[in-house]
Amino acid sequence: MSAPQTSETTETPRWRVIGPGLVVAATGVGSADMVATLVAGSNYGYMLLWAVILGVLLKIVLVEGAGRYTVATGRTIFEGWRSLGRWPVWYFAPYVVIWGFVYAASAMSSTALPIAALFPEGSFGAQVWPWAVLTGIIAFLMIWFSKYRVFERISAALVGLMFVTIVILAVIAAPNFLDTITGLVPLIPEGGVFNTLALAGGVGGTITLAAYGYWLREKGWDKPRFLRVMRIDNAMAYVVTGVFVIAMLIVGAEVVRAAGVSLSSGDQSLLQLDGVLRERYGDFIGVWFLVGFWAAGFSSVLGVWNGVSLMFADFMGNVTGKGSDHPDSQAGGKWFKVYLLWLTFPPMLLLLLDQPIFLVLLYGFLGALFMPFLALTLLPILNTDRVPPEYRNKWYLNVALGLTALLFVVLGVYQAAQAIIGVFSG
Repeated sequence: MSAPQTSETTETPRWRVIGPGLVVAATGVGSADMVATLVAGSNYGYMLLWAVILGVLLKIVLVEGAGRYTVATGRTIFEGWRSLGRWPVWYFAPYVVIWGFVYAASAMSSTALPIAALFPEGSFGAQVWPWAVLTGIIAFLMIWFSKYRVFERISAALVGLMFVTIVILAVIAAPNFLDTITGLVPLIPEGGVFNTLALAGGVGGTITLAAYGYWLREKGWDKPRFLRVMRIDNAMAYVVTGVFVIAMLIVGAEVVRAAGVSLSSGDQSLLQLDGVLRERYGDFIGVWFLVGFWAAGFSSVLGVWNGVSLMFADFMGNVTGKGSDHPDSQAGGKWFKVYLLWLTFPPMLLLLLDQPIFLVLLYGFLGALFMPFLALTLLPILNTDRVPPEYRNKWYLNVALGLTALLFVVLGVYQAAQAIIGVFSG
């Protein structure tokens, strides 16, 4: 773990100290969330605005719980999972290896896509894989050699870029205020139950939610006196996320839907939006959007390269008996670097092999089960003597966390079933 940033470790919460929450929120909102929200806006208008807001509230509850455990105890979330027995270890080990391998290839490709779109079709620059490889290498070098403070500031700059881009696009689209607020009424489109739940559960949700406690440690906020600062940091970060995602919903409803364009699935949807923006507002706006799209993707890449490497290092430090405070278990340590290498170079093979379907489906299966795993494990961790009495869940937090766990269990079972069906039908 890098040394705490003493100039920032103050008991008085101020705007200038907001950091780890912004990192975790930025990492969680990548191209997949942009696509899901854009498609929801283009298909349903503002009908699912309430689901987006619900999703943001759910993440505040989850991240606050993970952060509160670290702040209250000084321990990592993996130490909390391990206190529940051996089964979390057996789940996390294959998950973090397989998820990292497939996610890395997907994230590098998603981040490279808007760069390739800037070049004429058919040219070498329009190929995605060279930019994807370069993305991985740049992220690798930045995380390998930089300290947490540098990583946090770069992440904040990327968040600012993507936030300003999408919010200004939403303003340009001139949404109808009365139409917008009708989306606050909880309605579910016909035949769209699971799509609605997926939108609520997917906004800003990845394994990096659990990395929040590690970034608190890197920041030096892993002491009980920083509880209030942590809560403000987390809440304000997800307010930013909520505004960003609502702006994306507005763009889908006002620009794509009005243009009568039927979006495809996957990251190509964002390139279709680029075409719509160019046609409606000119090339400058289209290019500006691609820059914001790139910033969203690259912030997620950096967050995973840093945060999940910290989680893996802690995991290996604990299973090898060295504990979370050993240098090998921390940023820059042996296991941190091993996982950073694993994230960067082996997944580049998938860029050439076009991502074998089995690995993609296996990633989807394990990924669908991580969020319920996090929600369900936080309940016993935050309600027992694993934390001091004054930091345990209040009844309303248990209700919120229980509802969150229920949502993610339903979604996880559904998505896992879809992945299994895909294996046998493929």
